[in-house]
Amino acid sequence: MRCKYNLFLMKLDVLAFGAHPDDVELGCAGLLLVEKANGKRVGIIDLTQGELGSRGTVETREKEALHAAEILQLDVRENLKMKDGFLQNDEINQLKIISVIRKYKPEVIICNAPEDRHPDHGKSAQLG
Repeated sequence: MRCKYNLFLMKLDVLAFGAHPDDVELGCAGLLLVEKANGKRVGIIDLTQGELGSRGTVETREKEALHAAEILQLDVRENLKMKDGFLQNDEINQLKIISVIRKYKPEVIICNAPEDRHPDHGKSAQLG
């Protein structure tokens, strides 16, 4: 999933990673809005589609993510489609993260907390 704003490759000032769609919104939406107000380019990378979540389907979560992208005025939003509930810090997933970082060359990277009650959150923070 990509934002309609991502028509070409661009350098981002702030790139936030979340294990699931909505993690970034819950964790730092205010910061992203402030950075946009300051003229910065911002983006979100969701690692999974949240397919194991008990609140909505993959399709519902994708629609919500796109709506949130519009509200937050994101320059980029992508989903890497890693396996929800089974995130692994392995070469395949590391290369996905590395590829995104090389593509957008962010000045600031934000991610989930290294320790959290949800196992995917901590695992996502260790990737890359």
